[in-house]
Amino acid sequence: MFQFKSMVASAAILIGSATISYAGCGISGGNVSILANDFPALHAVVSAAEACAGDGVTISKNHTKEHNSLQVPGLTANPAEYSVVVLANSSLVPLMGEGLVRPLDDLVAKHGGSLQKHQLVTIDGKIMAIAFMANAQHLFYRSDILAKVGVEAPTTYEEVLAAAKAIKSAGLMDHPFAFNTAPGWNLGEEFINMYMGTGADFFKPGTAEVSINNEHGIATLNMMKALTEYSNPDFLTFNSDATQALWEAGDLALANFWGTRAGPIMDAEGSTEEVTSNTVVASAPFLGDGPRPSSTLWWDGFSIASNVSDADAEASFIAMMNGISREMVMANNDLTVWLIDGYKPSATSAGVTATAANGAAPYPMLPFMGTLHGAAGAELSEFLQGSESAEQALADIEAAYNAAAKEKGFLD
Repeated sequence: MFQFKSMVASAAILIGSATISYAGCGISGGNVSILANDFPALHAVVSAAEACAGDGVTISKNHTKEHNSLQVPGLTANPAEYSVVVLANSSLVPLMGEGLVRPLDDLVAKHGGSLQKHQLVTIDGKIMAIAFMANAQHLFYRSDILAKVGVEAPTTYEEVLAAAKAIKSAGLMDHPFAFNTAPGWNLGEEFINMYMGTGADFFKPGTAEVSINNEHGIATLNMMKALTEYSNPDFLTFNSDATQALWEAGDLALANFWGTRAGPIMDAEGSTEEVTSNTVVASAPFLGDGPRPSSTLWWDGFSIASNVSDADAEASFIAMMNGISREMVMANNDLTVWLIDGYKPSATSAGVTATAANGAAPYPMLPFMGTLHGAAGAELSEFLQGSESAEQALADIEAAYNAAAKEKGFLD
């Protein structure tokens, strides 16, 4: 099984948005179609891959926030709608379970000479994806605002609450904290991150039976609810774009963001010198005396569809190798924590690196984890709005999970 923690450690040791043009990708022809999430680091990768178009090679792309919902139907078609899917931990196992992505060993042997060992996502002895960046949600804070209220940088969520209370009490901000709590994937991820910090298992060992309606689940929900009390009343609309906009507008002092947001937030565009110069990234906080930060470690990478011709698969692999080249990294170093030779760790990558160094665990690569993720994202809104108890919310999540898991064959 692919070990994310060692991959992040390797990335921290490596010494290494613009569009770059590369000549001579070495593709004689083929159709390449790329499905990817929509944020700056992935734009840099896909734009570099696009430079291989021409001379009989066609390349198309779809950057969309709905990429997760498009992966299975897009790759199930024969031929597949997409030859390349840019994915993360949570996506690979379900796609493998449906036979929708192909082993890459032969393509790596032929065209992957520049890849580092930690980039090879190997499951059951086969290379199933190529990782090119690391990510995690972690704490961002305004050093100037904390200094005004005499508060040190928080390392636990209890300290985050104390800092937010001090900021609000001083009249500096009414809603100093934000995290991505829009119902659906974002809210489900916040639940998973916080629960991970307890060190408890999501499932009964060795089974797909969910096990979250316990003291760990209650502590998780109570902390999430407490944090929303220092967040804007519109918190159920918050995704990464919304929270980044609030930060750049100077309306936040504490927030959980993805590491990939650090570069755009800390650059000179879309904000002010007061905000950017005082923005600091740090490890994800711990929940009480939990054993690890309340976050999940992720890799982003790419896989190649099964339902495309071998010629298109090869063209797609070569184009993506162009997309994750050393030259691309050197032109876009600060957009993320790249797992590619040539990346030079920077101030923007410090939050992901610190979260990994503090012992955060990878997002569980289990076939049924996405089902629990979806149930949590759909069932927590009423609790966060104060209309039901933590115990009832957890029971609702379990019921929704059990129904979906039985339908998918994970449970009898």
